[in-house]
Amino acid sequence: MTKQLVLMDHDGGVDDYLATMLLLTMEHIQLLGVVVTPADCYVQPAVSATRKIIDLMGFSHIPVAESTVRGINPFPRLYRRDSFIVDHLPILNQNELIHTPLVEETGQDFMVRVLREALEPVTLMVTGPLTTVAVALDKAPDIEAKIDKIVWMGGALNVSGNVEKSLEAGQDGSAEWNVYWDAVSAARVWQSEIKIIMCPLDLTNEVPVTSELVYKMGRQRHYPVSDLAGQCYALVIPQDYYFWDVLATAYLGHPEFYQLREWETEIITSGLSQGRTKVIAGGRKILAMDKVDKDAFYAYILQQWAR
Repeated sequence: MTKQLVLMDHDGGVDDYLATMLLLTMEHIQLLGVVVTPADCYVQPAVSATRKIIDLMGFSHIPVAESTVRGINPFPRLYRRDSFIVDHLPILNQNELIHTPLVEETGQDFMVRVLREALEPVTLMVTGPLTTVAVALDKAPDIEAKIDKIVWMGGALNVSGNVEKSLEAGQDGSAEWNVYWDAVSAARVWQSEIKIIMCPLDLTNEVPVTSELVYKMGRQRHYPVSDLAGQCYALVIPQDYYFWDVLATAYLGHPEFYQLREWETEIITSGLSQGRTKVIAGGRKILAMDKVDKDAFYAYILQQWAR
């Protein structure tokens, strides 16, 4: 069976590591590498944690690259500090040496090289802002033809965003964080002809991380991957937390769990609605994950992490 070529681009939040773990369990996927974009994290511990996770799962041949792009609106420090916590979890620090390679080139240059060298079109699995993708496209416009599609966790179409007005002055509450960090770069990707399948807040709001599920992960603790997943979710269970990046990534495993809907959209790059993904007639056509079989999704991630 020919494997689907995938390049992962995540931004170091708790669920980014879990999405990477899920992707590594998919036998039909050939993961070409992981780029860490310095958005919802402090990048050094995020890169370190990513490499340790890949080691733990037995895929230490898969390279990791550190993107050096910068956004416009920083994530709150409270969110970003989780990268330090995950990097220090005991289960990830049983060995002194990290075997998964960190490439010398920047994440954006690594993305360009991987796409150019790929023998078949590549799916970009992006669970953070689109900045690294936008910079890579600007550096090497020829790579657009090598991208089969972008599967992206981002945006809010017909629901409120998750950028709180009380925390971000000059915001109307319509923006989603992965867009808001750098809406200009999201708009750049919107200008391309690349097929975009997005997992917006409209769907993730319906799929919460529950205590029951975290307990089930804990009861699979003789499986190191499930143990790690449960530990990561335990960090965030006191707050409202959803299967953002994991829900988006699971699409690659079982697209039949999902219903897609086409929307015409634009990215708002300035003003009170900066970071909004607006539904507008005549806008850029994208596909959004509209519905999901929740029971099948929950069962799938528990099964995949039981290793």
